Amino acid sequence: MGAITLKGVRKAFGDVVIIPGADLDINNGEFVVFVGPSGCGKSTLLRLIAGLEDVTAGEIIIDGTNVAEVSPAQRGLAMVFQSYALYPHMSVRNNIAFGLKMAGLPKAEIDSKVNTAAATLNLTEYLDRKPRQLSGGQRQRVAIGRAIVRQPKAFLFDEPLSNLDAALRVNMRIEIMQMHQSLGATMIYVTHDQVEAMTMADRIVIMKAGKILQTGSPQQIFERPANLFVATFVGEPQMNIVDATLQRSSGGIVASGAGFELPLDAGVVQRTGLDVNAGRPVKLGIRPEHISIAREVGEVHSTPARMFAFEATGPETLFTLNLGPNLVTVRAPTDATTADIDLADGAVAGLRIDPTWLYIFDAASGETL
Repeated sequence: MGAITLKGVRKAFGDVVIIPGADLDINNGEFVVFVGPSGCGKSTLLRLIAGLEDVTAGEIIIDGTNVAEVSPAQRGLAMVFQSYALYPHMSVRNNIAFGLKMAGLPKAEIDSKVNTAAATLNLTEYLDRKPRQLSGGQRQRVAIGRAIVRQPKAFLFDEPLSNLDAALRVNMRIEIMQMHQSLGATMIYVTHDQVEAMTMADRIVIMKAGKILQTGSPQQIFERPANLFVATFVGEPQMNIVDATLQRSSGGIVASGAGFELPLDAGVVQRTGLDVNAGRPVKLGIRPEHISIAREVGEVHSTPARMFAFEATGPETLFTLNLGPNLVTVRAPTDATTADIDLADGAVAGLRIDPTWLYIFDAASGETL
């Protein structure tokens, strides 16, 4: 079992509050990712769960028992750090087995657990090598193997892939996900990389300034962000944000701003329950993939904009255009349609914005309306 509950968990260093109060339920066998910008408190919260930091207040409940005052060794958790922390003079076999030997387990049991972990992580042929003879990805697998043999209630990962190059990170993401499926264990994973969060998590916890802003599945977080910060943090390229005012018209509600006027989709109005006051200031959000470039300037339902820059990445092209004073990014497939677009700086193009995917945020609070 590995169910973990946080109740009012608070961490402060004197007058400096790092975690003002965290409440969270993590189900047994769930893969939960803490994500947020550097300094948001995600690693601190993980260390509080592990017992590497003392809580200032609150409860950390593991399988029904409050362990807030229990030592790390007695919590039944295993932690994998950003640094591999391997013993350079020991073989892979002995690195994985070290904790079991310190616990006094019989040699036969140790060998069995080490061999099983090595097979799970494709390390069997490297068991007699030293860490210096391994690649970065292999060393990280050894560190994970050292955690697996302990058969913990939950695995805690603190940015374990940060030291790897891009290709290795992709491979290790897949290996960790496969390991989760095969072990069925609870895993809490800390990262600042929202791509890792979106691709690996059963549930994402978005943090900012020590606070949990939103929890949900990757799809829920992406499609229904709770506020402007979450909306712009999740998604690459990030969501376009423009200032606008809402007004009623004969056809419904219209959002207007510098250089554009957009009628709001009836479904968006119904979903948000908008209570529109004349001239209400808001921020409109639209993801780059929900904007397209019209084949002809002046096309019906298109908004004129001026070309600023473009990035051809192969299968798709990212266009940046000036919509009034705002820079707007458009993500489009690289095909015959984009081949006809005038790419000259300042060239006029028409933007088609899908009104069903408009996000509306309160201009003052940033909360989703």
